[in-house]
Amino acid sequence: METSPAGTPHRLDPAGGCPHADNARLLALGAVAPVELPGGIEGMAVLGHEALRDFLQHPEVAKDARHFTALREGRVGAGWPLLTFATVRGMTTADGEDHRRLRSLVSRAFTPRRVEELRPRVAELTDELLDGLAAAAGAGGGVADLRRHFALPLPMGVISELLGVEPKFRDRLHHLSNQVVATDIEPAEAVAANRELVAVLGEVAAGKAAHPGDDLTSALIAARDEGGDRLSQQELIGTLVLMIIAGHETTLNLITNAVRALCGHRDQLDLVRSGGADWADVVEETLRWDAPVSYFPFRYPVRDLTVDGTLIPAGTPVLAGYSAAGRDVAAYGEDADRFDVTRPARADAVRHLSLGHGAHFCLGAPLARLEAIIALERLFARFPELELAVPEVDLSRHASFVGNSVRDLPVRLAP
Repeated sequence: METSPAGTPHRLDPAGGCPHADNARLLALGAVAPVELPGGIEGMAVLGHEALRDFLQHPEVAKDARHFTALREGRVGAGWPLLTFATVRGMTTADGEDHRRLRSLVSRAFTPRRVEELRPRVAELTDELLDGLAAAAGAGGGVADLRRHFALPLPMGVISELLGVEPKFRDRLHHLSNQVVATDIEPAEAVAANRELVAVLGEVAAGKAAHPGDDLTSALIAARDEGGDRLSQQELIGTLVLMIIAGHETTLNLITNAVRALCGHRDQLDLVRSGGADWADVVEETLRWDAPVSYFPFRYPVRDLTVDGTLIPAGTPVLAGYSAAGRDVAAYGEDADRFDVTRPARADAVRHLSLGHGAHFCLGAPLARLEAIIALERLFARFPELELAVPEVDLSRHASFVGNSVRDLPVRLAP
């Protein structure tokens, strides 16, 4: 039976926090929920696994913000914290032929073969960062922030090298990326962060235009300069914005969440060490159990659409509820909220959706998986007794309902 989205929408807390209790409550009511976005903008979230999988590949669901009714009607201000997700010019906001064109320009850098060629460099960088983590712990009385010294610089270093971004830009780009994905940011700060991010990446692109190299930014500039409709300047900068943010924020959260999960479930860590599961299983179960992206903006039905019995009006901004779908008992059983690294081996028929589904499936998924597997394997080989230095409940959460992780991860490398 069709129901309407009427009723009290769930207010998504701009300050973020752990999403799982709210997700469970909402899922108990249905696979689709009305939500209130910052600024009182009405939206919807698709939370159930089956409903989300169908929605992500529905032919009448678009990514282009021209379908976003509230934006089109002028009800979304310039400082709205989620505006970049809607309006950045790139493959995540393109449909049809435009999407295929933009995706094809970068897809060759992320083929399984090209990613595999990066394995030695990822391993080398991982070992360098583990040395740095040990040094930081030595200077910190045995405790170091694993997120700052390891989980962050690994994916940022890899994507920066792929794009040809010099080290001098990297800390600033991470800071600005953090502000772009934050949902509790003030309007003036949001506007300033977006302008500076575009300016910094414009400086990177200008440097590559003057001195091309063997990197993806230089290749994109060459595509732009060939003329025709291959790539505009706006799309060039938009693509760099997306690559920087998606290329490190997601993997940063994935590595952080996996370490937290293993430290809180030592039996699962022992299972991996004994050969009962492997590090790839850890990565897949972390993606399902504690998705690095909780609610990803946006998709828009191009006509009124009924999803799992709930009407979503045309032009509604819809969030993909990855963290909720990962613990949907309808898909994963009554133990869906249990961290179990053997689950991937026995759940081939129910693949998690945390890296997307359909035409917009995460292009960097092979690279994110490679980085996380190498990072976890080498981290726990080097520091087998690594443990959290504070209780899990005392960790400060990410200030966003988009990203799902903690702000820092103090660890003790040895008891």
